[in-house]
Amino acid sequence: MTLLAENYENDPIDVLVGDWMSEGNMTVRAGTKISGQVDAYEPTFLEALQPALPHIAKYRIKVAVNAGAADTKKLHEAVTKMVKGQGLNLSVAWISGDEVLPQLLEAQKRGESPFENICTGESLDDWDFEPIYAQAYLGGLGIAKAFEKGADIVVCGRVSDASPVIGAAYWWHNWQRSDLDELANAFVAGHLSECSSYSAGGNYTGFKDLEPLGWENIGYPIVEISHSGEVVVTKNKGSGGQISVNTLTSQFLYEIQGPWYFNSDVTAILDNISFEHLSTDRVALRGVKGALPPPTTKVGITAKPIYQAEMHWFMTGLDIPAKARMIETQIRMLLAPHLSAFSHLSFQIIGSVPDNPTNQNAATVDFRVIAQARRAEDLAPAKFVRPCIDPIMCAYPGATPHLDLRQAFPKDIFEYYVTLMPQSDIQHRVHLSSGESIEIAPPAESKVYSKHQPTQHTTGNVVDVGSFGATVPAPLGTIVHGRSGDKGSDCNVGFWVRHQDEYAWLQNLLSTSFVQSYLLGDEYRGGRVERFEFPGLKAVHFLLKDHLDRGVSCTSSVDFLGKNCAEFLRCRVVDVPLRFLARGRI
Repeated sequence: MTLLAENYENDPIDVLVGDWMSEGNMTVRAGTKISGQVDAYEPTFLEALQPALPHIAKYRIKVAVNAGAADTKKLHEAVTKMVKGQGLNLSVAWISGDEVLPQLLEAQKRGESPFENICTGESLDDWDFEPIYAQAYLGGLGIAKAFEKGADIVVCGRVSDASPVIGAAYWWHNWQRSDLDELANAFVAGHLSECSSYSAGGNYTGFKDLEPLGWENIGYPIVEISHSGEVVVTKNKGSGGQISVNTLTSQFLYEIQGPWYFNSDVTAILDNISFEHLSTDRVALRGVKGALPPPTTKVGITAKPIYQAEMHWFMTGLDIPAKARMIETQIRMLLAPHLSAFSHLSFQIIGSVPDNPTNQNAATVDFRVIAQARRAEDLAPAKFVRPCIDPIMCAYPGATPHLDLRQAFPKDIFEYYVTLMPQSDIQHRVHLSSGESIEIAPPAESKVYSKHQPTQHTTGNVVDVGSFGATVPAPLGTIVHGRSGDKGSDCNVGFWVRHQDEYAWLQNLLSTSFVQSYLLGDEYRGGRVERFEFPGLKAVHFLLKDHLDRGVSCTSSVDFLGKNCAEFLRCRVVDVPLRFLARGRI
């Protein structure tokens, strides 16, 4: 924030927005709120804000962030105190209404909705956990109203990731709720800028191209939004990385669910989305259309904590499967008296040994034992870590446990449930520094959408994959970019290519059945897979329903954010046309 604010005279910005929320810290901060042990907002926001405040005040830069997490009012108090402590004349407002557990439980009691889990399809009545907190995703119009009423800084809890950009643009241009195309473009602009440096090259599969551009100093995206809703994306001057069609495609495909992109204020229709290169580090967004928002909004429910512990062994060299089988058998025998109290136990081999490794680290894999239980005492040292480590003198050759046992002691984790509730049940309010409180009404018009995104299991642009000429077995990622991410226990993954003839090949190669039967390999466990094409991006997108073992807050997977799903799939070997490889690898 300081970097961007202090350079205003050379690189002016009007509004600083920040997204501090994820499903991971939503659950953690919810537990903090309930326990009351420490403040339940995101303290790193205050660390970022404090040195930036003098520049924000000097240049009258507006600020909108969702760092309130589970205690927005307390964050408002902390920011107000900080502003006064620096003797600055800045008005601080805050947004409420995202905390919805009481009205959700009342509606459940009255039988008004099954509150179906949008990832798994289960009913909330059948969820085997006790809710302690629930947060709804709010839109951006409360932020817009706060700015309209003179606020300089607006702190929010669980507004959607893109809502600060929507609110800023709505206020700046004096839009109306009926300006759906404009709102939709601002919404996508918010998605492109919400994740810090991602749009400038972070988490980008073409990352090797960034090294000569300064990958140690990747910049921050800046979105320029016109009154008519046109969007241009650039980055702060003097920074590394790049803004390109490919880096923006990477960020766009991250976390979307399909061609319908929902927010409390608008639905963005993405069928015809594309990016246009204007000049170095300047790319225009094209083709986004707006539609009415849904009558509902997403709600994340956090449950009373359960507990998790894990233990690691190192295995090196030959016979890794047999070594793993031996130590697992020994550990299971010692755990047997305690297993009935475990809700989860798994043994995982992480990594593999290459042929003829040239150093010992390359020949070493991680053998992970992970357990979960409802009570901390069921994972006490005598019941978990001792049975895991005691076979050391009778185990496989080279048996070496990790000596840092901190993860082997029980820690609390939180189950997370994602559902929908009517926007009309939410009390969205703006609280101004004057003490005035303003209610933000839900949208007067909305549209009910199918619970499943449009899907096309095979392409309509049918071409014989043999028509592309001679092929050679090679990893998919030699010519195909990819990006994946999590939403609850769903995982999305998008693939795109550089050239139009490559896209015809990709469309025909990546059918739903090919992804299920081959590409996912052992990772496919029978779940629903939704497929959609983005021709303007030369991309094919998949939504893997309920693929991520319950989501980031309580998963037993090391890919807890789903971000490595694409990297796994890109290393799968397929028949790649030689003429595509001749153009160079990614």
